Amino acid sequence: MFFNIKKIIVMIFLVHSVVSVLNAQNLEELTFGDDNSFDIATWNIEWFPKNDQATINYVTQIIDLLDLDILAIQELDDTTMFDQMLEDLPAYSGYYQSSWFAGLAYVYKTQSVEINDIYEIYTTSPYWNAFPRSPMVMDINFRGENYVIINNHFKCCGDGIIDFDDMSDEENRRYTAINLIKEYIDTNFSNNNVIVLGDLNDNIAEASSNNVFQEVIEDSTYYRFADLEIAQGSSSEWSFPNWPSHLDHILITDELFSSENNLEVQTIKIDEYLEGGWSEYDQNISDHRPVAMKLSFSLTHNYDINNDGLINEYDFEELLSMILFDSGSIDIADFNYDSMVNIFDLFFLSTAIQNI
Repeated sequence: MFFNIKKIIVMIFLVHSVVSVLNAQNLEELTFGDDNSFDIATWNIEWFPKNDQATINYVTQIIDLLDLDILAIQELDDTTMFDQMLEDLPAYSGYYQSSWFAGLAYVYKTQSVEINDIYEIYTTSPYWNAFPRSPMVMDINFRGENYVIINNHFKCCGDGIIDFDDMSDEENRRYTAINLIKEYIDTNFSNNNVIVLGDLNDNIAEASSNNVFQEVIEDSTYYRFADLEIAQGSSSEWSFPNWPSHLDHILITDELFSSENNLEVQTIKIDEYLEGGWSEYDQNISDHRPVAMKLSFSLTHNYDINNDGLINEYDFEELLSMILFDSGSIDIADFNYDSMVNIFDLFFLSTAIQNI
């Protein structure tokens, strides 16, 4: 039997094309956050807006689809267009202090995030070498729990070697910056849920001799890089594909190590949801991918009122009795965190039962 080689090649190409189409994703399928978790991400959005109105359109849709509670942004360049974008995101609000040198910003969901305070630290001239952009602290409550978020954008570049004798050395500047952040947390928030995140512009997985984060990594009783496995893993999961390298990180303190929270961290590869892939993403959105963390809260812990290991109609009856006889404990049954046990908590419980 003889085969026509050209026909075989054409058939292989057609099969490959069909498979690619079937496996392709589109932007509408992008997702991350949900109602049963605290969802937070860091995103260097590259001199926002990178491609003017096209960027606004993309980023508005992406934020809406990701359904994050908090997004920490680096490289905000045009605050007017940032405000314009927020007008098309009614579930969200935003905060920035300036766009000086591509500044820092937050976007947060107003229904779930209660702001206590937002401010910058290390703002005076002795710290400008370590911090080209002053770290931005956000003190919030989420579901009745307090969290401190610290958004950063460290100095870029360098040769990969720390020169401790040269204060202008890029690695030395990042080394100084992360240790000043650690000192600030140790002094002011030693017992708080702290999340440090941002474009830290260095590799957390490199050898200890030139790892600018080494002192934090060694203090593993109190600090942990939640994205360390990503940094140690395949380059396909890294946040900065152009190099490629993994530069965007999420550092958590020991208060968040608890096994009661199911912690998930991933690089969100938005480019894989675009028809034009990385080229379309890089041209219109950013050269960095977001890195996101999900703290999932156990449904059993939240909704198992009678403590029988199940969430069912018996929990509903128990909650109804608490409301009718005004005997409900806020610690047990205040599911919407409004400091009351009432009919609105029944709606939350009913939804949880239906979703099981």
